Amino acid sequence: MVSIIICYASFSGNTKEVAELIAQTLADLGHDAVLHRINRNTPPPDLTPYDMIMMGTFTWGKGVTPAIMKNFVADVGYKPEKIAVFGTGDTQFGGDDLFCRAVDRLAVFYESPYTVLKIEQSPRGGQEEKVRKWTKEVLQIDELINESKSAGTSKSE
Repeated sequence: MVSIIICYASFSGNTKEVAELIAQTLADLGHDAVLHRINRNTPPPDLTPYDMIMMGTFTWGKGVTPAIMKNFVADVGYKPEKIAVFGTGDTQFGGDDLFCRAVDRLAVFYESPYTVLKIEQSPRGGQEEKVRKWTKEVLQIDELINESKSAGTSKSE
């Protein structure tokens, strides 16, 4: 069982819906998941007890990472090793080139080994399965990373 915290910033509620769907998928798979909504008045939680962090953001305007997310990253103060990034956006603001640009920027900043998840607006309607599939893929990649690290450790002993 993997212990995961899902930290997310949501303006319209779309990213919150994605975070909740991820948490439900993780619970269905037998993993512990804690939801943390990022807001201006609350310091970030202690991330060290968790095996993995899933971080969700919306993309503001024409591809901009929202200030609330930038502040959260700065307040955390370090780059945790295992961060999977997801988010919501709207192609009407800048088309495909700027769609979910904040997600891309966070993944690059954290050097995330996981594929990013980008959802057009809300996951409702036809994107729920995309969220479930991504969540399962992240867990599979994490398992491979852990196996690789274990194999490297046993070779050096």
